[in-house]
Amino acid sequence: MIFLIAGLLLWSAIHFFPALAVQTRANLITRYGQPSYKGFFALLIICSIVLMVYGWRSVDAMLIYQPFAWSKGAAYVLVLLTFILFVAAKRRTNIKRILRHPQLCGVILWSIGHLLANGDHRSLILFAGIGVWALLEIILINRRAGAWAKPEPVPVRSDLITVVIGTILYLVVLKLHPYLSGATLI
Repeated sequence: MIFLIAGLLLWSAIHFFPALAVQTRANLITRYGQPSYKGFFALLIICSIVLMVYGWRSVDAMLIYQPFAWSKGAAYVLVLLTFILFVAAKRRTNIKRILRHPQLCGVILWSIGHLLANGDHRSLILFAGIGVWALLEIILINRRAGAWAKPEPVPVRSDLITVVIGTILYLVVLKLHPYLSGATLI
């Protein structure tokens, strides 16, 4: 369990760093350069993911609550929406006119979906931890960035393409989920 928690803490610290240590970040970039800074932080992110995956897999699941019968179906829908929001974050879409942070909102939906479908303690720690991180990240980014300037409308075609791409990615990851996570879906 210590590896799972360490991974979550490392993930959070890495992502909170730009908002909470602005001057230190700037000093590191000045001293080592942007590519080295980004490379080091990418390495730390990979380490945090490895710690979380290893930590989650190394602990036997202990049931804390029994998911509802409809929970897995709801999880599938929420995770599908997650993939659409992840794609929307990287494209010009009208979704960004509704959500300031589509990718982080997607992470929150992903965590809620997984909390609905999994009632064990290790899942509770992992998915609640990532969900709380995403919520705090939204707050920190909003505080740092100030008022939100909504983007201009774009043709609905862009939103439809976003939904199609997100759905395709979702189906691919759904198929690979047992291999990526070690967890079966049914």
